[in-house]
Amino acid sequence: MTTARRTTRHRRMRAARKPAIGALAAAGVLAGAWWGTAGAATTSPTTTAVTLAAKFPYLSAGYNNTREWTRTATAAAPNGTLRVAWPAADGVHVTPLTAAGKRSGADTVVKGAEEVGGLVAHNDGFALLTRVADTNKWKETAAAIVRYTSGKRTFLTKLTGTASHDTAPLLDGQLTWNGTKYGAYFVVHGAGGFADGHYGDRMTYLSAKGAKLTGGWSWGCSHNEGIALHAETSGAFTSLCFDDWRSGLFVSTGIGAPDTAPVVQREQCWAGYCGGTFPGRTGDLVKSSTGRYATAFASRGAASAKKNPDDASGRGWTVKPGTSTHQVALAFMKNRSTGPGKAVYLTSAVGTENVNVHVAPYGKDRLLVSWESLKGAKCADGTCTGTFTGTHLRLVDWNGKFQSPDKVVSTRMTGDLAVLKDGTLTWAYAPVTPSYAKPLTGASPTTATLRIARLKP
Repeated sequence: MTTARRTTRHRRMRAARKPAIGALAAAGVLAGAWWGTAGAATTSPTTTAVTLAAKFPYLSAGYNNTREWTRTATAAAPNGTLRVAWPAADGVHVTPLTAAGKRSGADTVVKGAEEVGGLVAHNDGFALLTRVADTNKWKETAAAIVRYTSGKRTFLTKLTGTASHDTAPLLDGQLTWNGTKYGAYFVVHGAGGFADGHYGDRMTYLSAKGAKLTGGWSWGCSHNEGIALHAETSGAFTSLCFDDWRSGLFVSTGIGAPDTAPVVQREQCWAGYCGGTFPGRTGDLVKSSTGRYATAFASRGAASAKKNPDDASGRGWTVKPGTSTHQVALAFMKNRSTGPGKAVYLTSAVGTENVNVHVAPYGKDRLLVSWESLKGAKCADGTCTGTFTGTHLRLVDWNGKFQSPDKVVSTRMTGDLAVLKDGTLTWAYAPVTPSYAKPLTGASPTTATLRIARLKP
C-alpha cells in the first residue's frame, strides 16, 4: 500500500462538476457492415430510440473544462434484459429495456444519487455504484452501492465514512459482479488519518446482501486518474489504474498498487494528460477465453521516464511524452498480475488528437476498438481541443493485428458497453453532434432521448 500523496488536490477534480456542451451525431449508428476480411461481420447494427422520463445533461466539464461525455452505463442481466443508468436532476435513473433495446417499464430513480460509477444488471433488478450525501469535514459525498430488487431498494451500503477517514467527491469507478460478490473500485479523498486531504483509490468487496467482505484495500494508486476492473470467479478481481505519482498505467490487482505494481505503460499523467477514466473516456479491460487480457487507452507514450530527483519519497516519476497528441494504444497481459510487453499503436498521425477510446470483445477471437479523432489539435496545460472528424471503428485480433481498415462513422460508442450471451454489443448514447473546438463552461445541454445501439458479430 502506498502512502498519501504530498499534494492535496485531485488533478481531475471537476470544480463544482460544471457541465459541458456539445455531443454526438444522431445519424445512422455504424451504418452498414464495413469490414470484408475473412470471418468478418456482415450484419449492420440497429438502433432504438428511448424517451426519457427526465432531462439528461449529457456532457460534463473535466480538467480545465475539457469537454467530457456524462457517463451512462449499459448492463445485461443473465436473462438477456438490459438496464441503462444515467444521471438527472432528481437522481440516477435506471431504465429497464428488452434485449432488443426497447423500454420494458418505468425508470427506477435512485434519489439523491449523484454519479453513475458502475452498474450490474440482475434478472430482478440492479446494483449501482454511486455517491450519496454524507457528514464529513469536507462536506463531500460518500461512495455507496445501492441494490434494487423488483423496483424496491433492498440495501444501501456506504463504502466511505468517518471510520475509514475518507470521502468520495467523485468516483471515476467501476462495479463488477462474479455471481457471488460485488467488487467496487473508486477514487477516495482522505478526511483525517494518515491521508488527510490527499487523493487515492479504494477497492471494496460486498456480499450479495450488501455486507462488506475481506479483501481489497483502503488506499492504493495516488492520484488515480483512471480505473479498470474485471470480475474473476475466484481471488482478487483484476484491476488497472492510471497513477499520476508513479506516472503511468499499472496493474493494481490485489495489491493496492504499491511501488512494485507491474507497469503497463509509462505516461505523463499529471494534469489532464493521462489517458482518461475507464470506461467513461478510455478503454476497458477485456478477458479472452484463454485467460489473457486486453486494454485500450489514449497514449502519448514516453520519450523518457525516470524517477523524480525532487521527490524525497523516491516514489515519484517524471515522464517526457513521446508525442504531443494522444494516439490509440492497445496493451495485452498474459495474466492478471503481470505487466505486458510493448503496447500496440493503432494511430500515429501528428496533429490529430484521439479521445474516448473503447475496446470490447467482438465474437470469439477479435476485439472492436473505437475512438474519436480531432484534427488540428492543440494541447496545452492538460487540455486538448480540435475539430471532430468522426468515430473510428477497427477490428483487431488478440495480438493487435488489424482485421479490418478503419470505418469512420458520424456517431460514437459511449459509456459502459454491455455484451449479451450471443456476443451482441449494446450501448446507450445521446443523439447530438460532437464539438471539441474549445473548453466549455456553463450549464450542460440536455436531451430527452437516448438511442440504444446493437451490434452483433
